[in-house]
Amino acid sequence: MIVPLPLFNYFLEVNSMKILIDAMGGDNAPLAPLQGAAQAVQELGVEVVLVGQQPAIEAAVKENNISMQGLYIVHAPDVVSMEDDATDVVRKKPESSLAVALKMLANGEGDALVSAGSTGALLVGATLLVKRIKGIKRAAIGTVMPGGQKPWLLIDTGANVDCRPEMLVQFAAMGSAYQEKVMGVKNPTVGLANNGTEETKGTDLQLQAYPLLQNSGLNFAGNIEAREIPTGVADVVVCDGFTGNIILKLTEGVAKMFSGMIKEMMMKNLKTKLAALALKAGLTNFKKKMDYTEYGGAPLLGIKKTVIKAHGSSNSKAIKNAIRQAKICAENDVAGSIESWIAQQKTVEAEE
Repeated sequence: MIVPLPLFNYFLEVNSMKILIDAMGGDNAPLAPLQGAAQAVQELGVEVVLVGQQPAIEAAVKENNISMQGLYIVHAPDVVSMEDDATDVVRKKPESSLAVALKMLANGEGDALVSAGSTGALLVGATLLVKRIKGIKRAAIGTVMPGGQKPWLLIDTGANVDCRPEMLVQFAAMGSAYQEKVMGVKNPTVGLANNGTEETKGTDLQLQAYPLLQNSGLNFAGNIEAREIPTGVADVVVCDGFTGNIILKLTEGVAKMFSGMIKEMMMKNLKTKLAALALKAGLTNFKKKMDYTEYGGAPLLGIKKTVIKAHGSSNSKAIKNAIRQAKICAENDVAGSIESWIAQQKTVEAEE
């Protein structure tokens, strides 16, 4: 259904949870967002608003015979590309799919937003248009990572290269809220990424953040070394965006390398192929654990409304799971939990 933007509130009054999609964001747009949205409607019981260039979306619908049940299109003539400056989403391209979707989210014309487009543009646009939660100094990107026993959340993974100690405490609180509300982890543990477990380790940032985390009321487990991070020893691993992005990319690279090595080893000869057949269930489970499409995307935490950053190369499965992630975040009011923690901290400070 094509929905004229001025009439959109009518549909909000009579329909269920709506997830906004930046239909032109990502390497595989608009087809992957469209297919993922259609799958989400069928499996998750949501309604999805595709914001983007109407002719391109309609052409993809026709060419791929996609059902439009539960899907709506809001036309946005422009597109924010990966080559654009992050601030262009507000300054030069206010009619882009991302800008229009963010404004709709800010105006209450959707419950959550998913985009596979530019991370920088999404961060800037969400901060300026949707706004940060009052008291949050910076929004941060939290990325769910596969662990030895269970997934864990790494925050920040690139939004803030330079951080102050109090920002790391807020990142830890936001990550804890996400793990509890979305991943179902009770009283999640927080580890501070460092080059040693002793309190005296690290740069000034880690040294100053450590006592603040101890007194934050969070379940702080102390410093955590890089070699321990992938085991899932902490439910939330907190760090500045520079460190987090390196951890993220290194982990992705190692996982890709090991997957390739295992495949090469198993396909070497007839005996190894038979062994691979015997291990098929275990190998399938391993592949699923390491597949980013299973987790959907990375939440942009600290923003007043739910915003999910999907991987730029997301396929339909990844988009569907990002929508699932957005739905759970909105239903469980992750932003509200973060806001409550901020209010609690202010009360403690006032009493002191």
